[in-house]
This record gives sequence, structure tokens and C-alpha cells, in this order.
Amino acid sequence: MNYWLDLFTGTTWKEFLAAGANVSGFREVQRKITKRVQPGDMFLCYLTGVMRWVGALEVIRPSADQRPIWKDDFPVRFDVKPIVTLAPEHGVLMSELEGKVDFFRDASHRGKFNGFVRMSPNLFRAPKDAEFILSLLQQAKASPTHRPVDPKKLARKPFFKADRRKGKATVETVVSVPEPEEDSEVGREERERTPTTRHTEIQHMLLTLGAEMGFDVWIARNDRTRQWNGTALGDLPRAVKKLPTQFNEATNRTIELIDVLWLKGNAIVAAFEVECTTAVYSGLLRMSDLLALQPNLDINLFLVAPDDRRDKVEQEILRPTFALRDKPLANVCGFIGFSTLTEKLEGIRKLGLATSLKPDFLEKTAEYFAEDVDD
Repeated sequence: MNYWLDLFTGTTWKEFLAAGANVSGFREVQRKITKRVQPGDMFLCYLTGVMRWVGALEVIRPSADQRPIWKDDFPVRFDVKPIVTLAPEHGVLMSELEGKVDFFRDASHRGKFNGFVRMSPNLFRAPKDAEFILSLLQQAKASPTHRPVDPKKLARKPFFKADRRKGKATVETVVSVPEPEEDSEVGREERERTPTTRHTEIQHMLLTLGAEMGFDVWIARNDRTRQWNGTALGDLPRAVKKLPTQFNEATNRTIELIDVLWLKGNAIVAAFEVECTTAVYSGLLRMSDLLALQPNLDINLFLVAPDDRRDKVEQEILRPTFALRDKPLANVCGFIGFSTLTEKLEGIRKLGLATSLKPDFLEKTAEYFAEDVDD
């Protein structure tokens, strides 16, 4: 028997219960992974927004049920037997899992959960985690505890469907509608304490690495005088004072504010936006503007941010304005967490590999949030 994550919103859980709690459904884009779900497997149900576990469902078989159970479209369906179903007010809080399951080790990454609750169905790779959650659900069923639920979060609708063009065909994709983020208190305090110095430190790392790899480097026009270890960023080795000349004025106005560029002659090799305190959106918007102005530009784009901003980056990069482009930004702009970047660069320096590196090594380091869309 395998255990699978089954995501619901407050609305879709209410609709599920009202329809008899015997059919669970998933979006068409998840059809491929649902083929791995077998009779006898267990769905563990999690409410996004309010962060509560509310149900355990035994899988009976793929379902032929075509009732309009949900206002949204969940056509990939399974007949299920409800083992536990709880009202949101009686649900098991995600905080009860802290330090007890593999995907939630540390409260400082509260909004992350190692990416586990981003999609469903999602396989529990550690059965002991699922068994622990099931035991908590059974305890909550036997001895319910009432905890109020924020009605706005309970009513959230994190995704909607949209059509976009892919070649000559129209294909369906899923894009996010951003909600107020559930931020980590520890992460937020860290960002507010040293935002400028941390931002400058990461810029310095990227600029230094680029120069060591043999590239000229560009520093955002408004950051050139910032100092790290007593040296202004604009005075670092191979820092250029003029952008490549082949771009038009509108393009230059956009890229001159990108935090770090690696340049080879007149070509941009890689572009980096470093986000510490902003809503992430501004850096992504600059990247999107660059691609809109130069649609044939083939460069590596990266957004570098604190590890606990990972979910926020994913949420923002899947906005309709970025996701419904001919070339969705999530396909070409990768996320790199601060700790990942720092560890990677420390390893490179210890081994003396900088001069032999090619810029595409960062593509293997970065995480991409592109949706899988069938032709």
C-alpha cells in the first residue's frame, strides 16, 4: 500500500463532503501520475491555506463518476472509502508535525515543507510520515478539538485553468492566483534584520564568480557604490561601466537595473536577480520585460532568494502574466536558494574549479517550476 497526498481547498473539501465523500478527483494535467495510484492505496487529505489535515481515504478503483461534484474541473477521479473525514475546525494542524516528519524538519522553513504540499497526488516517500499523520487523524476523530478557522483562508482559490497557445495548438495549463503568503516568522525576521548587507554579499559572490570564470560583469546601476569587505561592487575585477551596444534604449533601461549580468563580448551569458525584502515580483518582472523586448534572446535567467522564499517564488512565477507568455517564464528562469548558492560556491573554490566552469552548471543547480503540458 502507498500513501498519497490529496490537496483540497476549503471549498473543494466542502463540495467533496456534500457529494457523499466517496469520489476524489484531480486535474487533467495530473493524469499521468495518477496511473501509479492503485486500489488499496490511501489518500491523506490536506487543506491548503489553513494548513490542516482533514481526511484519510482508501482508494477503491478509478471512477466512472461524472457528476458535477466540484465547480472546478477534476476529471481524473477515484472511488474512495472514507476512513477519516474531519471538519476544518477539527483538523490536525501542520504545526503538530514539526520535527516529526521528513518534509517538515524546521519551523524556520514553515512555508516550504520541502515542497511536498505543492501538488497532488504526491507520493509519501517515507511511509512512517503518512502513518504518523493517519494516527493523528484517527485521534482527532476520536477526540475532536475545535480550533477556529480564518474564513478567508478557508475560501481561497489558489489555481485556475487557462488556455494558451503552443505552436498552432491551444493547450490547457494551470496558473496560480497569488494569495497573501504564509511567511516564516524566523525567515522574515532574518530578512528584515540584514536585507541590504545580505543582498550585497550575494551580488558580490556572483560578480566574483563570473569574473573568475572569465566573464565581464555588470552590476545594477543603482548598486555600483555598495560595498562588500571595503570594496565597492563597481570596482570589482572585470566590472564594466557600459552595457552591450546592440540593444535598443528600452532594453538597456530594463537590463541596467538587473542585479548581476555575466557578459561575453556583447552577449549576455546569464542574468541574476537577488531578492531579499521585496515581494519577489519586481525581479521577475524585469526578467519578463527583458524577454518581451528581446524574444529571441537565449540566456540563463536566475532568481536568487532566501531558502524560505522558495514557495513565494513559485507562486509569483506562475502568475498569469508570466505563465501565459509564448515562452513561460517558469520554463527559463530558475530559482536558487541562498544556502544552495553559498554551498555550491564554497565547493567550487575549495576545488579550484572556477576557471574551468561553464555557465550552464547553474541550470543543474537551479530549480524550475515549469508546468508539464501535453501537446
